[in-house]
Amino acid sequence: MAKIRVVEISRFRAIRELKWLPAQGVNCLIGPGDSGKSSILEAIDLCLGARRSVTFCDADFHALDTSEPITVSLTIGDLDDSTKSLDIYGQFLRGFNSSTGEVEDEPDSGLETVVTLVMTVGADLDPQWALHSDRSRAAGATRNLTWGDRQKLAPTRIGNYGDLHLAWRRGSVLHRLADETIDVSAALATVARDTRAAFGDQADIQLRKTLDIVQSAATGVGIDLGAGAKALLDLQAVSFVGGSIALHDGDGVPLSGLGIGSTRLLVVALQREVASKTGIILLDELEHGLEPHRIIRLIGLLGAKDRPPRQQAFVTTHSPAALKEFAGDQLFVVRKTATGHFVTSVGVSDDMQGTIRKYPEAFLAPSVLVCEGASEVGFVRGLSRYLTDKDLMGVSAYGVALVDGGGSSPAELIKRALVFQSLGYRAAVFMDSDVLVEAASEEPFVSSGGSVIRWEGDLALEDALFRLLPDDTVEALINRAIELHGKGTIDANITSKSGGKVSLAQIEAERAAGAYSTATRTLLGQSAGTDGKKARKGGWFKSLGYMEELTSDIVLPCHHNWNDQFGRTVKALWEWVKRGG
Repeated sequence: MAKIRVVEISRFRAIRELKWLPAQGVNCLIGPGDSGKSSILEAIDLCLGARRSVTFCDADFHALDTSEPITVSLTIGDLDDSTKSLDIYGQFLRGFNSSTGEVEDEPDSGLETVVTLVMTVGADLDPQWALHSDRSRAAGATRNLTWGDRQKLAPTRIGNYGDLHLAWRRGSVLHRLADETIDVSAALATVARDTRAAFGDQADIQLRKTLDIVQSAATGVGIDLGAGAKALLDLQAVSFVGGSIALHDGDGVPLSGLGIGSTRLLVVALQREVASKTGIILLDELEHGLEPHRIIRLIGLLGAKDRPPRQQAFVTTHSPAALKEFAGDQLFVVRKTATGHFVTSVGVSDDMQGTIRKYPEAFLAPSVLVCEGASEVGFVRGLSRYLTDKDLMGVSAYGVALVDGGGSSPAELIKRALVFQSLGYRAAVFMDSDVLVEAASEEPFVSSGGSVIRWEGDLALEDALFRLLPDDTVEALINRAIELHGKGTIDANITSKSGGKVSLAQIEAERAAGAYSTATRTLLGQSAGTDGKKARKGGWFKSLGYMEELTSDIVLPCHHNWNDQFGRTVKALWEWVKRGG
């Protein structure tokens, strides 16, 4: 059961340069759109697939530059004895060091015997395949895999429509599954003859008048039609090609009529049965056509839980449900940089695995904003909602995913952001400033490109709303709190927080007489959601929905009158978001 040990791609489509050592089992490529995930699968298929010919165009070259060739190099291990034959491939056998990931030009003890297959496409658009080793090149020796070995090593590619695998076509799963051979040609030739004869008998009756005219005309010009003109199926028209034999259900309905998701499930299940013959499967957008519970089933069929793995799978996904089902060492983040592409293993540390389970959506975006809690997430969503209501770009349009930190400590929030940053994601933390964070926790994150956005001064989000916004906005916030929780609850919060010295009625009277005092604003911020240095449960707006709505409906509409201190923080937050676009 062959496996790909090293993938090297140069100048193919969006990929300028890439070198990657895939896992032995499932390799799920994740990352934002247009990062090159599908191109990696396509390159593997083009290089290793058993095709007589492949069509290329200028668009397949990186940046449309045909001055340098496309090259795709696959180093393949776990070879059977025939593929390791010295008589056939002796000069091209190489050694792979699994501990270092390096390929040695000659096999040696302690090294896995491998071959390296290279596909090259030049400006003439004519692809060439050849095995590679340094010593064979020095000797001027060239050769390709035999056609039999190409068929044996070819991956099973499941596209959007997998029904081609539900017929006995060359290269299909069924073709590989069948140990017995089918003498299709003789059987179908007989069927064709019988079909022609049966059609002729029926046509002789239905087309009798026309046939008599033809017979008369032929006789008139001296053409002998023997026993008479007949309407038979054309010999060349009655032909059967690959795929003439296909799977049907018990009622004779072709299985090619199955839905996309069902077809994919069946083909992957069949692929498991032939894994010992061909162990590589390619599946783009694995969730296509499948509900979440069937996505889980498909992932199981791919071998995500198999130890050791039965087959090697290369898949892509944009499904959070799928991400939760994979282990961290089965997930690989694809990143495009100025110098080339990189594929990074997510890893299996507790921090990483926990982050995947809790925030799978974040792994599918290029940028991640870790928010202190649901209130901060709601604030950013409200800001985004206000802009989109005015036909401007919101958070998602800039490729930013929001992560709810659950009210964790500043150090924990930064630690969470570092998880994403280590995988190449652009990361930031949006948090309160009422709890200090040690420089030792923040400095490594910031020095490596991370951003920490917090309110100026010793403020939580609720403090900033009530201390820094205009009087009219503060009044609107109080009224919204009363709408949500009732006047009695809000009065009780204020009375309790002030030690019985201030009531809601007194604050309303203060506003009727003029502006809110600094002391009142401070009390309102504490009553709304904080208790000294510790956030209270059940605060006025401590839910994503509450904060999103009040930010969109109350806070943003008054942005022209914001306190400069409040405006600077919001501007810093939004400038970071926009840099992701």
